[in-house]
Amino acid sequence: MTEAYQKESNERFSLGNEVKKLAELNQLMSEEARNLTKALKGETKTQGDWGEMILETILEKSGLRKDEEYFMQYELKDEEGKALRSDAENKKMRPDAVVKYPDNRTVIIDSKVSLNAFTRYVEASDPETQQKELEAHVTAVKNHVIALSTKGYDDYDKALDFVMMFIPSEPAYIAAMQGDSNLWSFAYDKRILLMNPTNLITSLKLIVDLWKREYQNRNSLAIAERGAFLYDKFVGFVENLQKVGVKLEDATKSYENAYSLLATGPGNLMRQAEELKKLGVKSKKQLAKGLIQGEGELGDNE
Repeated sequence: MTEAYQKESNERFSLGNEVKKLAELNQLMSEEARNLTKALKGETKTQGDWGEMILETILEKSGLRKDEEYFMQYELKDEEGKALRSDAENKKMRPDAVVKYPDNRTVIIDSKVSLNAFTRYVEASDPETQQKELEAHVTAVKNHVIALSTKGYDDYDKALDFVMMFIPSEPAYIAAMQGDSNLWSFAYDKRILLMNPTNLITSLKLIVDLWKREYQNRNSLAIAERGAFLYDKFVGFVENLQKVGVKLEDATKSYENAYSLLATGPGNLMRQAEELKKLGVKSKKQLAKGLIQGEGELGDNE
């Protein structure tokens, strides 16, 4: 029991270290995001690729295993293996990432980048322009929420009843939340969870912890099954060994009886053979004197 508590304590300490490392990674990515803002400005496809890259980097560093516990560009399929299509666009459902829970349910993550209005907001020098661009930034985020909600990802039978919308730029996420205090509720009502890198990292670490416990439980069950199997085999071995002992005891008794008839008992075969030799039977070989025991009279033979 003490060992189990110690192990759990070590895991919690390890979890804290991992969260710290990922938080540092998040800070680094935020700095990179600021440096990339100008390069990404106006290029929607480039912004999208960058967001997916940030998402995959966080997943890689989270401790989850790719193609086992999380999947990139995963095509959703029904129970018959047919690709699911969105009702709004009739396109195959292929979210940016799917994270698997131990109970086989999944959480779907889609990266959405909105930097154009946000960049203008940051660059604006007067309050009026700042407010205008901040509102435009909030509107862009809301439009992403609406578009994501119409894809029907949350209707996937293995998915949780919500979808994570990942905003890779921490400053852009914070600005949107400050620009509209009801933005979170707006998204949540549409079963969308708005996630910045910090929130996503924390959520993923919780999932990692669930997987660790699942593997521990599986190992405990495997150990119990292996122990039961080993015990059954041990019992069978002991039973067979006991049978061998009985057989050996019976064989020993049979050997002793046979040897008595041959060499040690009254009127044994060796003595009778020697008596025949004394009566004139010729033989080229001689029994060892130590083997000849017992009485030689025929009448003594039982």
